[in-house]
Amino acid sequence: MELINNIEDNQYEFHIEGKVAFLEYVKSNDRIFLTHTEVPKSLGGQGIGTALIKKVLEKIDKEHELPIVPLCPFVAAYIKKHPEWKRLVFRGVNIE
Repeated sequence: MELINNIEDNQYEFHIEGKVAFLEYVKSNDRIFLTHTEVPKSLGGQGIGTALIKKVLEKIDKEHELPIVPLCPFVAAYIKKHPEWKRLVFRGVNIE
């Protein structure tokens, strides 16, 4: 799945079967706030949300973007299960 950065809507997207799964973000104060993940119900249970989060974290890491603040509970849970990504989290933010 190709990751699309929809800058106009402040979200990373996967386009699948005519539907859009997305992870919303806000860039502010030298941080990227990951605020909300949504996968259409018809695409649920296929690991699309997890794949989306992984691709977004890989992109942020590869492009040396700003540190992240995972406000979305799904993103925070993903990072908790995959602690290798904690290095991208803004200092002072606790993922527990």
